[in-house]
Amino acid sequence: MHIISRSLLIMLIFFGASTAGGTDLSEVYQIALASDPTLREANANRLASSEASPQARAALLPLITGFYSRGEGDSSGSSTFQQVDSNGVTQNVINSFKSDTNRIEQWSLDLRQPLFRWDRIVGLRQAQKTVAQAEIDYQAAQQDLMLRVAEAYFNVLAAQDTLDAEVANKEATKRQLEQAEKRFEVGLIAITDVLEAQAAYDLAVATDIGALRLLSTAKESLREITSDYIDELQRPGDDLPLVNPDPASADTWVEQAIKNNLVLNSTRLQADVAKDQVRINRSGHMPTLDLIASRSGFDRDSKQANALSPLPLGAPSPTDANSISNSISLQLNIPIFSGGNTSSVVRQSVYRHRAARERVERVARATERSTRDAYDAVVSQIARVRALRRAVESADKALQASEAGFEVGTRTTVDVLNARQLQFRARTSYARTRYDYIVNVLRLKEAAGSLSVQDIGEVNSWLAE
Repeated sequence: MHIISRSLLIMLIFFGASTAGGTDLSEVYQIALASDPTLREANANRLASSEASPQARAALLPLITGFYSRGEGDSSGSSTFQQVDSNGVTQNVINSFKSDTNRIEQWSLDLRQPLFRWDRIVGLRQAQKTVAQAEIDYQAAQQDLMLRVAEAYFNVLAAQDTLDAEVANKEATKRQLEQAEKRFEVGLIAITDVLEAQAAYDLAVATDIGALRLLSTAKESLREITSDYIDELQRPGDDLPLVNPDPASADTWVEQAIKNNLVLNSTRLQADVAKDQVRINRSGHMPTLDLIASRSGFDRDSKQANALSPLPLGAPSPTDANSISNSISLQLNIPIFSGGNTSSVVRQSVYRHRAARERVERVARATERSTRDAYDAVVSQIARVRALRRAVESADKALQASEAGFEVGTRTTVDVLNARQLQFRARTSYARTRYDYIVNVLRLKEAAGSLSVQDIGEVNSWLAE
């Protein structure tokens, strides 16, 4: 078989047959939705933050508490006092008593309704912003998952392409070495050509090992998201559409990103939450007013025997008592001096709010940079894909010419090896650039805050079945 024919056959095996069947991007994304721990963590944080609103609302509603106690016991004792009889004689009289039963019940029901608590009023607004921020963070985590899945998906394909190219290069270089050895044996070429072919083959073997390692790493990165290995992935078809961003203006995309980027909007809400915290802490200087209503009861049931009573000792007389009381009051608390703690807390929250505002500015600048970078990447990748497509065609022709020249003796082994290396680099770069174009399309939409499942479906339609 002619060398060029063998090379084309190897390329068809590794670059063509692998596009048949396999799992597509939408299927991988659905697997990731159910198994990605990062997204599940974001969802748990969202659910936890959503409880901030009812907790803040509860602080403005009445607080009702109840109390009840009951005790039983007995007691005995005596007391001594002096008494003057009718003859004017002073006598010491001992009074003995014994309580056989002593039961006491107490209960109360209290209601406290805040009438003016500025910290709790602001806290309710702050809680609503916290809930809104949690929702935005969860949406950002969903968009991040889409991008992470796409990046890991196409990284696997790129690593597979590199490995396929290196395997094909190794096989072709091996055949080149075999042919060089045969030509040397019949005296058509010098030993130098054989040594050069051997060196190229040894390098191809080492490079093949490195490419296999990179593929394993890429598959592990995808497994980290999906929790399982996916053997075959669908590739973009030959008719991959190369469409410029719409609108075709980086400034317009930046305006959309500044307005809709989820991470930036979350940072803005975080700054608002920090601002509310300043107001909450300043309320430490303000009075509070509560309405308090209370109802309480007391019931004592005891039987006590007394030596001085008309009844003989041991025949107890009842001494019951019970009462119920109601009260309604207004409680006004006015803070006067707290050792400077309130002022210190206020200053601390002011600094944190200042840091939050600077964070908004930092994220806004980063958002603008990433948006412009993604826009430029999409535009440049389109031109690069088209240029590399022509480079592949040129490299194929150059290899064909070098192999034909080698057959007739006008080209050396080095010429053929260099031409083949150029062909493999052109093919792998062409495939890698197509993947980068797709990922940058998604990255641009994520920066603008518009990335959705529909975009994953659109990219999925570009893959070959």
